[in-house]
Amino acid sequence: MTQYQSALLRTLDERGYLHQLTDAAGLDALAASQIVPGYIGFDPTAPSLHVGSLVQLMLLRRLQQAGHKPIVVMGGGTGKVGDPSGKDESRKLMTAEVIAANIASQLGVFAQFLTFGTGPTDAIVVDNNDWLGKLGYVDLLREVGPHFTINRMLTFDSVKLRLSREQPLTFLEFNYMILQAYDFRELARRHGCRLQMGGSDQWGNIVSGIELGRRMDGLALFGLTTPLLTTADGSKMGKTAGGAVWLNADQLPAYDFWQYWRNCDDRDVGRFLRLFTDLPMDEIARMETLDGAGINAAKLALANAVTAMAHGADAARAAAATAAATFGGASNGAGIGADLPVFTIPPAGLGIIDALVGIGFAASRGEAKRLLAGGGARLDGGAITDETHHISPTPEDQRISSGKKKHGILRPA
Repeated sequence: MTQYQSALLRTLDERGYLHQLTDAAGLDALAASQIVPGYIGFDPTAPSLHVGSLVQLMLLRRLQQAGHKPIVVMGGGTGKVGDPSGKDESRKLMTAEVIAANIASQLGVFAQFLTFGTGPTDAIVVDNNDWLGKLGYVDLLREVGPHFTINRMLTFDSVKLRLSREQPLTFLEFNYMILQAYDFRELARRHGCRLQMGGSDQWGNIVSGIELGRRMDGLALFGLTTPLLTTADGSKMGKTAGGAVWLNADQLPAYDFWQYWRNCDDRDVGRFLRLFTDLPMDEIARMETLDGAGINAAKLALANAVTAMAHGADAARAAAATAAATFGGASNGAGIGADLPVFTIPPAGLGIIDALVGIGFAASRGEAKRLLAGGGARLDGGAITDETHHISPTPEDQRISSGKKKHGILRPA
């Protein structure tokens, strides 16, 4: 492990955030001597960020914890183009109204991780549409275009990957690198920003911004990226069989978010504790030595810490209590947690397929039938495989389950 003099790089290094640095010594010296404003951009492609963006939120949190200034850049301008980095095909273009709605919906999560205000190390939010939206295309080409060569742009992974897979890369997307580079220069001018951070797929865009700032304004800018995050089984971080693990509670209930961390692979626990919690390093090191029942205690600590950070301490306590009740309870409603999804049974009852679809455990009747055929559906702990099974309402809540990890409540009307 490299011996850094700044608290920022020491923390990022020991917790496993560092992958690439443009000038490690220069950034280390700068961060040891003054407040460094640094930014990460977020795409408004959905109403919520998901767990795949959590490491970037934690990067900004670590920046602030080390005494520096986080800048959250919402991609209101770049969102009109779409970032081709890491994508096999072109994204569908969004309307200005959809972009604005997604930004408004995403903003709430940042306050969970950062302290905002007007102080020197308080976080701020800016929208790159404030400057990109005012640029005339020809003016942009004349001012910025001469500093980019097609030869150079073709060498970056975000471009090479798409071309190597013989998937089209539109001219609109090809310009994304120029726009992100312009963002860095503009942020340096407006807010004194010296550092851009991002995932490893952003390396080419970050380097381009550093070069543009140097060529146009003589600025010394810096960049760092995090490793590509995958789980121990090789799957992409934040993706499950049930879909994305969203950060907004209206997109994914806090209980399901908690369960994602509680059910992570044993091999991921230590790494996730370092990346996604504020637990002390010596405590994490102790938990990494645990096995058997001990590793379950470490997973509970992980789930509680991450959920408390993303959704608040009350949500974390409620999720833990629901899980304890759900997995420790008996049938006929005993032990059913209050935080589980609820579906109302009409007085005449309903079929098992309608129940599985209604509570959200299956997206279609066909998917519900496959779940039944595979033995994954249970009612009050008993397996149900008959597609025609009829559920009658009872005075008590009934517990419906999909596999071992998804549970819900069927409640009489």
